[in-house]
Amino acid sequence: MSFRPRPQFDWQLRTRSLTLGQRTLIMGILNVTPDSFSDGGHFYNEATAPERALEQAVTMLDRGANLIDIGGESTRPGATPLTPDEEQARVLPVIEALLHERPTTILSIDTFHAATARRVVEAGAEIVNDVSGGLWDDDMLSTCTSLKCGLVLMHTRGRPDQWKSLPPLATDKIVPTVAHELKARIAAAHATGIASHRIVIDPGIGFGKRLDENFTLLAHLDALQHLRLPVLVGVSRKSFLAHTLAQAPNLAAVHQGVPPPVNARLDATTAANVAAILTGAHILRVHDIQPAAEAAAIADHVLMASSQ
Repeated sequence: MSFRPRPQFDWQLRTRSLTLGQRTLIMGILNVTPDSFSDGGHFYNEATAPERALEQAVTMLDRGANLIDIGGESTRPGATPLTPDEEQARVLPVIEALLHERPTTILSIDTFHAATARRVVEAGAEIVNDVSGGLWDDDMLSTCTSLKCGLVLMHTRGRPDQWKSLPPLATDKIVPTVAHELKARIAAAHATGIASHRIVIDPGIGFGKRLDENFTLLAHLDALQHLRLPVLVGVSRKSFLAHTLAQAPNLAAVHQGVPPPVNARLDATTAANVAAILTGAHILRVHDIQPAAEAAAIADHVLMASSQ
């Protein structure tokens, strides 16, 4: 079996550019929140912020992260919504401390608030990573246009509190739906003046997609290549992996039908990361840096050998 070659791009950020496609880049997840699904409260509380978050960011960089994606508001269903001011109060001290400690760090802000995007990019971030693709704040795309930063446009079906009630997608509609709706968000970005070389797309694994719908997306990431943009994928520790493990016949004695907790999903995440690379991902967004970097090194060599 051979794999479809991964196209190469130069992603233009606020002050620099990244070559994408020669090797997979690793984006480290740093949630300074009390309620994120996987690491809520691990790197944030009022008594220790930003020290714990800074320590984690430095550790991720030392273990192979190319970028750090900082988020101050959880998009987990049931999470407490924040005002932009509250979100900024969480992330800005961490960004200031990290850029003081490691000035060359490439920072991304995980936010759907335009006001937060502006404050954080002006503080030194290079990228805005918007899980809504610019849909949840009417000012987001025009703000990113004026900031001249890198932009990640994610596909999301509905809002987090609607995900459990969304109707399932027919298997043959999953990839076309994601591609069509991403195309619309790209067009909206272009209409505000954001050039293609500033955009990365994310199919939004787990964001309004039911369990096996995510595997269909993973298997057919190369179908997004017609959008002619680099692809970021985030599968790290997500629930669709855990549900699959719980149902695996040869793991019945291990899991007894119960999805493993977030801290027991590393092997499944690694497998999904490799699959994402082999089907076209340029960037992996992950919690566990070194395992992802090692998996990417092997998968990248498989891709290289496949094209020879």
